[in-house]
Amino acid sequence: MSDSDDEHGKKTPQSSFTTYMSEGNQLYRKGEYEKATESFTKALTLKPNDKFCLVARSKCYLKRGDHEKALGDAEASLKEDKLFYKGMYQKAEALYIMGDFEFALVFYHRGNKLRPELQQFRLGIHKAEKAIDNALGSTSSVKLENTGDLSIFHKGKEHLRMETKQQKKNSAKSEKITKQLLGPFYRDKKYLEGLLNDEALPKHKPPSGEKMQDLIQDYITYLDTWTDFWHKEKPIYARESDQKLMRQQRSKSYQRKSPDVAQFLLRCLEEIDADLTYGNAECSLKKAQKALKIVRKWSEEVVPNKKEVLGSLHSCIGNAWMELGDMDNALIHYQKDLDLAIECNLPDAKSRALDHIGCVYARTGKFRLAIEAWEEKIPMACDGLEKTWLFHEIGRCYLELKHHTESRDYGLRSLTAADEIADEKWQLNASVLVALSESKLRNFESCVLHFERALEQAKILQNDRAVEAILKALQEAGQNLTQEGVSIQH
Repeated sequence: MSDSDDEHGKKTPQSSFTTYMSEGNQLYRKGEYEKATESFTKALTLKPNDKFCLVARSKCYLKRGDHEKALGDAEASLKEDKLFYKGMYQKAEALYIMGDFEFALVFYHRGNKLRPELQQFRLGIHKAEKAIDNALGSTSSVKLENTGDLSIFHKGKEHLRMETKQQKKNSAKSEKITKQLLGPFYRDKKYLEGLLNDEALPKHKPPSGEKMQDLIQDYITYLDTWTDFWHKEKPIYARESDQKLMRQQRSKSYQRKSPDVAQFLLRCLEEIDADLTYGNAECSLKKAQKALKIVRKWSEEVVPNKKEVLGSLHSCIGNAWMELGDMDNALIHYQKDLDLAIECNLPDAKSRALDHIGCVYARTGKFRLAIEAWEEKIPMACDGLEKTWLFHEIGRCYLELKHHTESRDYGLRSLTAADEIADEKWQLNASVLVALSESKLRNFESCVLHFERALEQAKILQNDRAVEAILKALQEAGQNLTQEGVSIQH
């Protein structure tokens, strides 16, 4: 047991939140999804609303086939942060697996709008649109009939006999499709159906729990659900047509099946991102470097947007190097991402690269270069959250360079953007930046006003450390204002 009993008899976790998260991620990578679920559940007892942990457990539920719980965790991860892109993606994935392709498409699009640089949302849009097309199928063979009148009661016996025959034919065809879709599980399904109808099967409910009939029926229903899903996502006729086309196009010297590029890239990017998110930068780096080597070998026929994918992988490698503290290598890969974005005229990728390059320069104290990168990015900033962050970081760099007028101006721009989206965290950050800049410019009255606003935001956010720091700065600003001969009324 990994839990112990306290003096009141309640179970309390023995390990820390971080330990349970790390344990869960390792188990997930090994394919031990049930054990991973248990670890994430223990982590959530320590931090019930941790959005990263909720997404991680949702992934486990999805692998285990518990789609409702997967969707529930994904939605819970978005409860406090509607723009949490990982939760948005996970919700889209859960909806897709459940066969709600239209709703899945909506959330893939939302995520793509929020984080256009991420390949996983574009791949999600593609597969959802394809699944919707396949589910609708061709309408040319559908014959509409007016079923609202009484004509059905006037059909002759011969017509009804022919209709019954056609229904049996369609049933046989449907059974054949089910057999192809389920593969080796088809025999299990038929065996269980026969067992369910066996009169010798005990009818009573055992002391341990559910009746045998209920358990068998649940499994049959599970197989039927997946049959329906796969038939919608990729009907048999479409699979056969695709396979025939692939055989025709395959070269004689190439014996292996063509890789499922979209699924490979999606899986790689998910694993790379997950490793980095949960603190395993070295593993993330190795996976990104390996994926980069593989994609480089593929032709543009296999990967039509090859350069765009390469740019994304260079960005992932740069992120890992930055997390490991190697800014030189991070900058090399971010620059390669930028070069590919410019070459292919990809504004979203260019924005991403400039963002990262600015971060490297800021972390290494090269504030002027960081400002140049970020100011070039400004026209590409799409939403309010991105703008408020960008203006704030540029303002911080100007403050470090002692260009206080510019730092104040960018702070005010950041505050305006934060007000537009009603983001209390960034209202706090921007207010502090403006207050600090005004203090350096000796505009103490404005300084006090912005520190007072920052104090209100810190109290709303229940950030005790920020409240303490702002009170201290506010007291100092008040003293400076008093010395300037201006009375302050509280």
